[in-house]
Amino acid sequence: MTEERDRRARRSLVSLLGELPTLIIALLKDEIENLKRELTARLAKLGIGVGLFVVAALLAFFALATLVAAAVLGLATVLPAWAAALIVAGALLLLAVILVLIGVSSIKKGMPIVPEDAITSIKKDINTVKGLGQS
Repeated sequence: MTEERDRRARRSLVSLLGELPTLIIALLKDEIENLKRELTARLAKLGIGVGLFVVAALLAFFALATLVAAAVLGLATVLPAWAAALIVAGALLLLAVILVLIGVSSIKKGMPIVPEDAITSIKKDINTVKGLGQS
C-alpha cells in the first residue's frame, strides 16, 4: 500500500514538473499584459495633459493678440472699444489659466511613467518562484 502511494506521489511530482514551463509562460504573458495596460493608462493621462497645455498656449496667444488690439484701440479712442477688448482678453487669460491647472493635474496623475504595479507583481512572482515569498 505504501509502495503504491509513493508511486502516485512520484507521478504527481513528475506531472507538476511537466506543467511548470507552461505555468511560467502563462505567468509571463499575464505580467506583460499587465505592463501594457498600466503603460497605456499612464500615457493616455500624459497625452491629455499635453493636449490641454497646447490649447492653453493657443488661447494665451489669442489673449496677447487681443491685448495688443486693446492697446491700439485705447490709444485711438478714449473708452468703449478698448474696454471691451480688455474684457475679452481677461476672459481668454482666465480660460488659459484654468486649462493649465487642469493639464498640470492630469500630467501629475500620469507621472512617473514607470509601471509600478507591474514591477511589484513581477518581483512578487520572482520571490515566489525562489521560495522567498508567499503566493
